[in-house]
Parts: sequence; C-alpha cells; structure tokens
Amino acid sequence: MWHTTRLCAFDLETTGVDVEEDRIVTAAVIGLGGGAPTEQHEWIADPGIEIPAEATAVHHITTEYAREHGKPAHVVVDQIAEELVAQIVMGEATVVGHNVPYDLTLLDRECRRYELPTLHDRLAHTPLHVLDTRVLDQYGLPYRKRPSETQGARQLVTLAQVYELQWTESEAHGCAYDALMSARIAYRIGTLAHMRRMDWPERIKHHRKAQIHHLKDLSVAELHAAQIGWAAEQAAGLQEHFRKTDPAAVVDGAWPLRPLEASCASN
Repeated sequence: MWHTTRLCAFDLETTGVDVEEDRIVTAAVIGLGGGAPTEQHEWIADPGIEIPAEATAVHHITTEYAREHGKPAHVVVDQIAEELVAQIVMGEATVVGHNVPYDLTLLDRECRRYELPTLHDRLAHTPLHVLDTRVLDQYGLPYRKRPSETQGARQLVTLAQVYELQWTESEAHGCAYDALMSARIAYRIGTLAHMRRMDWPERIKHHRKAQIHHLKDLSVAELHAAQIGWAAEQAAGLQEHFRKTDPAAVVDGAWPLRPLEASCASN
C-alpha cells in the first residue's frame, strides 16, 4: 500500500514566497517508514541576503542567526539535493510534503542559481514520485470550509486537526516538524483509503462528497500521475474563484514542479 512504503518527508523554510527569487534558510529531509530506521537530516543556510522580518516571524530565524550558524548557501543547496537523491535512489522512497511545488521549485531555482545540477539532473532516469498532502486532502475531502477567517481550509494545521493529529504551535513552521507532519497526514489519508467507509471517523464519514476511498490500491506511480491532473483541476477552480474579484488572477497548476519562467531561462 502506497502509504506504508518508504517515505522521504521534505520541507523548506525560506526568505519569502517567491520561488523565483527567494532563498532557502532551513531544510529537512527525513527518511521514514517502510520497515527501515528513520534518517533525519537538517540544515541551516546563510542565504546571502537579508531575511525579511515577515519570514522571521514565521520560522524565527534572523539574518544574524543564519550568518552565525548557517553554512554557505551553495553548500546547503547541494547537500539537500544530494540527500533527496540518496533517499529516492538508494532508499526507493517517495517524497512527501505539503504544497510540494513550492519546495521542489525553490530548490530547483537555488540549484540553478549556484550552477549546481538540479534534482532532476541528478536523478537521471530514476523516476521522482511525490505525495502532496494538500492535493490529496483536497481531492479526498473537496468541500471543507475554512475553520476561521485567519485559518485556511488547506493549511497544514487544518489538515492536522481534520486527521486528528496533535499540533504543537510552538514547534510548527520548523522544517523538520512540518515535514514529519506531512508524512503523518499522508499516512492517515492512506489508512482511511484502505479502511471500510463505515469505519471512518464520524467527521470524515459525513463529509460532503468524501472520496478518499478512491485512493485505495493505487501504486505510487499511479497516485503520482493522478495528482498531476488533480492539482491542475484544483488550481483552475481556485483561479476561477479569484477572478470573481480580480479578472487577471492566475493560479499556477503545474505539479510537482513549476516550469522555469521564460525570462529566467533566457538569462
């Protein structure tokens, strides 16, 4: 079953939300499950630029701390990519995370920034298979409302609550915590998919148009391929919603990696 295979939980904390321009500050790559010991790897980088106060408010890493304790950014970027390759190739792991296109795309751009081989270059002919808890959750439970004005329906904390996992706010937004939480959520979704629907928790059983059971008995490769289509459909729906107030709104539905922008590719 796809959720009981070896997983590689992956998360980045960064200087901002622009995958084309922002930089890695901390990272976690954690191999777990599949009957093998857990392998946890973490990094802190000196991103080479100022860390905005807004980003520090999220992950609590200041520019000064990163400069004092972090390794040079190009060293960290290279090590992250190498460890992911080791987990995928040697460990036969499936990468798992929350909103994975952000993390994989930013890592890709960082590799290019420092003229390092990208993850796809390093993998060569080894396939990259990914589980994205944001995509899986929205497919499985498509009509959930946001819990409050300040908490979105698809935020990691919301998924932890929905799938009845303990959430520790003081540890959240640390890359290791968030990576492990995404793996636990993926495991819960997989467990529900392979349960009888009548045995689901009440809050899941009575969810409008719940279709988690459709994820049953898929191979990792089949699930990866399905998420490409689901992510595109979800992005199109969100874009349609945004265009009610902003006719020019665009939501990128590329998954699990956003294509290199033409302006960047030509430089």
